[in-house]
Parts: sequence; C-alpha cells; structure tokens
Amino acid sequence: MKNAYRIILLLALLCLGASILLFNQAHYTAAGLLATAFFIGLALGIRKLDILKGFSFTILIFAAVCLSLFFPSYFISLGNFQLKLLIVPLLQIIMFGMGTSMSVKDFYGVIKMPKGVFVGVVCQFSIMPLVGFSLATLFRFPPEIAAGVVLIGASPSGLASNVMAYLANANVALSVTLTAVATLLAPLMTPLLMEFYAGEFVPIDFWAMLFSIVKIVIVPIVLGLLFNYFFHGKVKWLDLILPKISMAAIVLIITIITAAGRDNLLSIGLFLILAAIIHNLLGYFLGYWSCRLFKMKEQDCRTIALEVGMQNGGLASGIALEMGKVATVGLAPAVFGPWMNISGSSLAIWWRNKKIKN
Repeated sequence: MKNAYRIILLLALLCLGASILLFNQAHYTAAGLLATAFFIGLALGIRKLDILKGFSFTILIFAAVCLSLFFPSYFISLGNFQLKLLIVPLLQIIMFGMGTSMSVKDFYGVIKMPKGVFVGVVCQFSIMPLVGFSLATLFRFPPEIAAGVVLIGASPSGLASNVMAYLANANVALSVTLTAVATLLAPLMTPLLMEFYAGEFVPIDFWAMLFSIVKIVIVPIVLGLLFNYFFHGKVKWLDLILPKISMAAIVLIITIITAAGRDNLLSIGLFLILAAIIHNLLGYFLGYWSCRLFKMKEQDCRTIALEVGMQNGGLASGIALEMGKVATVGLAPAVFGPWMNISGSSLAIWWRNKKIKN
C-alpha cells in the first residue's frame, strides 16, 4: 500500500515538472491541468505520512485555486447563473454545521475562565484589525484590496482554531468558548472595526454589514444549536456528512472568489501573499506574548495565540460578497485562508512536541 502512495507522489512530481516546462512554452491549458494534477496527487500521496497528512485538505484547496486561475470562466457562471451567488448559502451551511457541533455548555467557559475569555476577545478584536490596517497602508494596496486585508483582521476566529488547539495540547475548552463568544460579537465588532479602520479605503455601511453577519452567521448557528439540542445523536448520518460538506463548501467558495478576482490576484498576488504571512504570524506572536504579559498558563497562551492568528476567512468572504466587492475585498480572505491552515497546523504540531512549562 505504501508503494502505491509513493507512486502517486512520483507521478505528482512528474506532473509538476511537465507543467513548468509547458508553461514556459506558453501551453497554458495543458500546464494548468498538469499543475492541478500535481496538487491532487500531492494531497493523496502524503496521506500515509503522519507528519504531513494534516496538510492534505489545504493542498486540495491549492488544486482548486490552480484550476480557477487557469480556467476562471468555468467558476464565474453557469449559463446565466452567477456562481458567486452560492457563497452566502454555502457559508450558511458551514455555520449551521458549526452550530450543530456546539452547545450551550460551550458558553459556560465565560464563567469558568473569565480572565482567559476577556484577554482572548480583547486580543482578537484589537491586534488583528490594527495589524491588517498597518499592512494595508504599508503595502499601499488599492483601496478595495486594502479593505479586504482589514476585513480579515476584523473577523472572528473560526472552527479551525479549535482543531489546532487540540493538536497543540492547548486549552480546547477555552478555544471553543472564545470562538463562540467572538462569533456572537462579530455582528457588532466587525462593522465597528471596519468603519474605523477601513472607512478611509471604501464606504462602510455599518447597519448593512451588521445585518449581513446576522444572516450569514448568527441565524444558521442558532438553528444549528437548536438542532443539536433536540436531535443530538439521533441523526448520525448528518453528523458524519456535515464536516465533509463544510470542507467542500470552503473549497468551492475559495475557487469562486479566486476566479472572480483572478486579474487583481495576478497583478498583486505576491504582495498579498506576503501580507497574509506577516499578518498571520504577527497574530500568533502578539497573541501569545500578550498572554504572557498577563502571566497566563502556557496552554492558555497557546490557545489565544491560535485564536488571534486564525481568522474566519469564510465569513470575511461572505461580507465581501454582500458589499458587492467579492473580486477585490474578497481576495484577501481567499489568500489568507489556505495559508492560515498551513501555518496553524505547523505551529500546532511544533507545540505538540514541546513540553509545557508554566
């Protein structure tokens, strides 16, 4: 069986070499297909490598992005139907799935761990928006691209941070509570922060953004919580399939946004990737050391670092769509998402192998 995975990896590398060669010869269609095959083969081939298999889903996202960069027309519309109209319903499905994985008990952490929740929420909604604004200004991005960088910083953390907290031997209960609290605060905090930091880049309609977040996040999560309360354990097939649907939805959302903003991405892509890396790493660093200043436990420091550094890119994408600027404001969330999965997984694995000293 291991030989089969090695063969897949070898074929993937051959596809990469052929893709580079064909790209240099201006055979872009064939190069795009082979590049996509490389990412798919790499995602499958590393499934048997314990240290790398956690990156398989992220690599599949790169395969989808590759397809949308080389063949954008297929991901912009089907006939007269604009595929970007799928983004909000897909996000609502993801948020419903998030709600089904939560319960009212997740909010008890506010009472049990008030210091951790307070420090985490303050760091979440102070560090990342400020860093986002600073980077957008430093890199001199076009106004709508800059607003997207601020938007990803002004968004709450997502479910991925909970998984990373578990892998990092951090405080999972605190992570879940922080994600829940930050998500519920998002309808108020995200529009406020966008109005304050991004108002000079693009016009911000506070109330329209607030209602968009309620529609995209709060309503589906409440429905998921209710579903979990009344039907927990009774619909096992749904519990099994929802995570897979959510993963597929994330891939599709990123693909659609990448296709819509392809031209902008090709012109400033490297700088946006660099901004994403700096933003994310500063989130981890400042989140961790802010907690150290408050003399918090190592596990709590790790948790808050992950919560601060890993944002809800899906929500940011949905807001960009509701603003009517998915091809510009939505680009930063599309770039930040895959990178955060890579960095979060790497940091979590490194912490997992490092002994906790308080």
